[in-house]
Amino acid sequence: MLRLGVNIDHVATIRNARGTPWPDPLRAARLAEEAGADGITAHLREDRRHISDADIDALMANLTLPLNLEMAATAEMQAIALRHRPHAVCIVPEKREERTTEGGLDVAGNEAMLADFIAPLREAGCRVSLFIGHDPAQIEAAARIGAAVVELHTGAYCDLDTEGRHAERDAELAGLVEGARLADGLGLEVHAGHGLTFDTVGPIAAIPQVKELNIGHFLIAESVFIGLGGAIRQMRRCMDEAQRE
Repeated sequence: MLRLGVNIDHVATIRNARGTPWPDPLRAARLAEEAGADGITAHLREDRRHISDADIDALMANLTLPLNLEMAATAEMQAIALRHRPHAVCIVPEKREERTTEGGLDVAGNEAMLADFIAPLREAGCRVSLFIGHDPAQIEAAARIGAAVVELHTGAYCDLDTEGRHAERDAELAGLVEGARLADGLGLEVHAGHGLTFDTVGPIAAIPQVKELNIGHFLIAESVFIGLGGAIRQMRRCMDEAQRE
């Protein structure tokens, strides 16, 4: 079955806006598990704009689902990951001024550095994932440096759908389909995520090589209206329906 990882970053965003202990990301993670999530994703950013070090401590100490720790390729983040040894570590590009992750990691342009960076994480038992676009050069480089997983960036596909640019959206979807096929053929496990909604998740969930979707902002936004459990269950229904079709 296609797995659903729930990103709880923006529960922490809401908390931090008022500087209170509420809402608690750990509580959100527990609610996600009750609603059928298969894993929890949390991005510890350099500027700690949402998830904090204390959140990671609490998740590692209390979470029963696998934790996917998203982070930049920095010495500070590597040390944190090696201390906690989460189930998975997803390396993402990070710019201080961006609102959210804007694109995929340039693995092909930083192959030697990233190979050295992920080696200790692999040795510590973490599954290393690289958040990349569907460019074949990036996928091939991810395989060469020994990543276990690639997570394909679906943000452009979702943006084009929202903007009504359907021909470009369909071309982007075709690129994701081909990228998933290539990655699977190279022995990489394929995940996907970024910007997915009830309306856009179906074609991504239907890609046979994709084993996991990581979805956050939309689920937290939708939870304002139907609750976090309701949002997760509806997303799961959309995913399952796409796979059946």
